Amino acid sequence: MDMNATRRQIMAGLAAMLSAPPLLAASPEAKGARKPSRLRVGDTVGLIEPASASDEPFQIQLVEEAIIAMGLKPKRAPHVLNRYGYLAGQDKDRAADINAMFADKDVKAIFAVRGGWGSARLLPYLDWNIIRANPKLLTGFSDITALHMAIAAKGGFVTLHGPNAGSAWGKSSWDIYREIAFDAGTPLFVNPEGDEDRLTQRRWRTRVLGTGRGKAQGKLLGGNLTVLTALAGTPYLPNFNGAILFLEDVDEAEYRIDRMLTQLGQAGVLKNLKGVVFGQCTDCVNKGTSYGSFTLNDVLTQHLGGLGIPAYQGAWFGHITDQFTLPVGGMAEIDADAGTLRLLEPVVV
Repeated sequence: MDMNATRRQIMAGLAAMLSAPPLLAASPEAKGARKPSRLRVGDTVGLIEPASASDEPFQIQLVEEAIIAMGLKPKRAPHVLNRYGYLAGQDKDRAADINAMFADKDVKAIFAVRGGWGSARLLPYLDWNIIRANPKLLTGFSDITALHMAIAAKGGFVTLHGPNAGSAWGKSSWDIYREIAFDAGTPLFVNPEGDEDRLTQRRWRTRVLGTGRGKAQGKLLGGNLTVLTALAGTPYLPNFNGAILFLEDVDEAEYRIDRMLTQLGQAGVLKNLKGVVFGQCTDCVNKGTSYGSFTLNDVLTQHLGGLGIPAYQGAWFGHITDQFTLPVGGMAEIDADAGTLRLLEPVVV
């Protein structure tokens, strides 16, 4: 054996290892958002209740009928219709339902029946190895924001901020959802013109916040303001650098919106955004406030209108009868002057 040759080979190998860049485990965000499979007629989809409980079995029957009307087959998670106080069952049981639906090869997508409160309680019990290995479209809004944010941070694939399975599913909501989830489309999200017989449109208007004019491109991240803010300081909030932040809320007075946006700003969430879209804030008026207080537009302008990025309010999503379906993690372009978002690429394969 030529010991000198062997020694030279070993030294050469060590030198190559030392000169190579370190092999760091990339986070799901660093790898970029993966694309779940599109939905097809006949697919089985899972129904979960990660938050508040449904009042009676008839509500689930209506949900299943809506899923069937989409051309899909509903499959209830084992603990749907459970109840634990105001929650739809114990935390570990609701989390087990989510884990099971992601693991089930027959289930092609997952719908949350409703929101309310409770999804954030499940996050420590979710099996992120199973979820990462099985990217599927998760659809829902409001409290489901906790799941969207956690999957964006730890799962690395696109989810859909859209109607819950128990929502009204009017034609407008369904058409947008079908274009994205079934047809792999790239729609332009533009508000409806309204149904008022007036000389100028008053309903569903958008307006630029402060100096936030222009266009920008980035990854869509966001959801319900209250739920998202409550995740600050936890490992379940994704990196918002370069993102287009979208927000909505319901039944929050102006001073509470002010408080939450203050927290997000001081936590650094607003620092390096590419754009901001604030949707509908339903019943967000403090009826006991005296004349001269800040309006919602004042608060939004103070926090979002001076960031030096496109920013507008009034987009057609939130706690309303019909709404856009926004892909969390999808690439989009914001046009604040036109009051539109445009999806830049399909989010399903």
